[in-house]
Amino acid sequence: MKNIRNFCIIAHIDHGKSTLADRLLQTTGTISDRDMQEQALDDMDLERERGITIKSHAIQMDYNFEGIDYTLNLIDTPGHVDFSYEVSRSIAACEGALLIVDASQGIEAQTISNLYLALEHDLEIIPILNKMDLPSAQPEEVTDQIVELIGCDPNDVIQASGKTGLGVEDILKAVINRVSCPKGDPDAPLQAMIFDSVFNPFRGIIAYYRILNGSLKKGEKIKFVNTGKSYDADEVGILKMTPQPRKEVKTGDVGYIISGIKQAKEVKVGETITSFENPCKEAVKGFEDVKPMVFSGIYPVDTDDFEELRYSMEKLQLNDSSLVYEPESSAALGFGFRCGFLGMLHMEIIQERLEREFDMTVITTVPNVSYFCYMRSKPEEQIIVNNPSELPDPAAIEYIEEPFIKAQVITKSEYVGQIMTLCIEKRGELQNQVYLTQDRVEITFQMPMAEIVFDFYDRLKSVSRGYASFDYFPIGYHRSDLVKLDILLNHEQVDALSALVHRSNAFELGKKICIKLKELIPRQQFEIPVQAAIGAKVVARETIKALRKDVTAKCYGGDISRKRKLLEKQKQGKKRMRQVGRVEVPQEAFLAVLKLNE
Repeated sequence: MKNIRNFCIIAHIDHGKSTLADRLLQTTGTISDRDMQEQALDDMDLERERGITIKSHAIQMDYNFEGIDYTLNLIDTPGHVDFSYEVSRSIAACEGALLIVDASQGIEAQTISNLYLALEHDLEIIPILNKMDLPSAQPEEVTDQIVELIGCDPNDVIQASGKTGLGVEDILKAVINRVSCPKGDPDAPLQAMIFDSVFNPFRGIIAYYRILNGSLKKGEKIKFVNTGKSYDADEVGILKMTPQPRKEVKTGDVGYIISGIKQAKEVKVGETITSFENPCKEAVKGFEDVKPMVFSGIYPVDTDDFEELRYSMEKLQLNDSSLVYEPESSAALGFGFRCGFLGMLHMEIIQERLEREFDMTVITTVPNVSYFCYMRSKPEEQIIVNNPSELPDPAAIEYIEEPFIKAQVITKSEYVGQIMTLCIEKRGELQNQVYLTQDRVEITFQMPMAEIVFDFYDRLKSVSRGYASFDYFPIGYHRSDLVKLDILLNHEQVDALSALVHRSNAFELGKKICIKLKELIPRQQFEIPVQAAIGAKVVARETIKALRKDVTAKCYGGDISRKRKLLEKQKQGKKRMRQVGRVEVPQEAFLAVLKLNE
């Protein structure tokens, strides 16, 4: 056990985690040069295309250092704020963390929040300055930032480059010398914690775990503490580039188990595995439940595909335990699911994975957050409103509370003005402004969650030319003056486009949505009014003109009254058509509402 080291890699998005992980795999001989490819651990096409890590990846490396064989368990984690749940799970399974900072960009928002996660779990932090081969690298400046942040010795900061392989040997040496070996009792009853699971269509569910005490043997009867269900360990083993079966996985090791589980809900991340005959006294303190930030409805384009969508969502949830969903129905779209995501990128990725991996074409409704609503009749009782269409009658509501977040933006000092303007426009309140270095500023805001759901992140990137990094965490609910904005097409309400907005923004948002829908909805044989309304009061209107057939074309010459008669007849027909006509809302219209400022 004293020769095992468990560590993970944490950093801001695009600071070179996966590339450095590739070099570690090559140096330790875990992957041969022939099989080597960029982002070797990222096995989804989507991850390669976008160049981001979406899922944590665990792998075991063997390394001989000063004549002793060591087993190194590495977990490569995502860097984007939307996948921070993956990071928290990886950190709980480790004793050490490599904190990677880009030598040309310096410390960014996600670096800090991932660092705090690691410090909460008492991990040994090894700071690494990556991308030293870039001409724009500023090692002295960035080293000072790291020293200021974690209070280490400047000599402890390892200079490395994932591209050229500089410093990789030093990193492995630091992991062996500085990260402590796992603590646990090999003779105690089995106690293991599940930190991830994947679905295999042939073998069922494969759970990844870390053994804290005892050992797990092949064929042993095991029990899941929280669900109380028991299984036979058909196959156990360790995680190399491909899973490698073993007869026994020992204390401190990270491994996998296949036990023929078919149901996704039977494997919970944070669950404790123990022996059926000799169970452990208490369960491992697992992870907190995921807190979704953004809610949106996902509906199949064809209502007959609902059951297939349910099956696809179950499989996806296994692979991504931060996805939360429950069934719901909508008047406009039929049956579907109400899903909770950790952010907008997470939502986009889930939608794309449904299309690629399960061949499901889906409609996503306007994202929103959940609100607390208090009624006049029972002021002490709070009603949770996840969807604007669930909002009770406004006359009976005492007040509504909406979720607020504390947002941290780290940027260059020249963009402070534009970022402040953007945050204030989004109903943000400036809390604090700290200069980290001469030209890097950390700005802290309090703002409503609902305001960052739409286009905040995209606009932040454009006003700061991509230099601002953004991180946030929830701080509770505050009272707000909110109204429900309904969109009416041909006097019929489209519930999938309703939104709860602040009274001060209602008119402007309503006007923008109406103009956007006017562009996107195809013209019909009759005139369609597009209206935005608060209750019975219409605040904005646009009209989609009718496609008009020239019925008088055949009347050349002759009396004008004949033409008038024909036009009147046409007008009557259009009126009747308008009463029975239904307007189809194209898929782009639902998504365009998210990008109103483009």
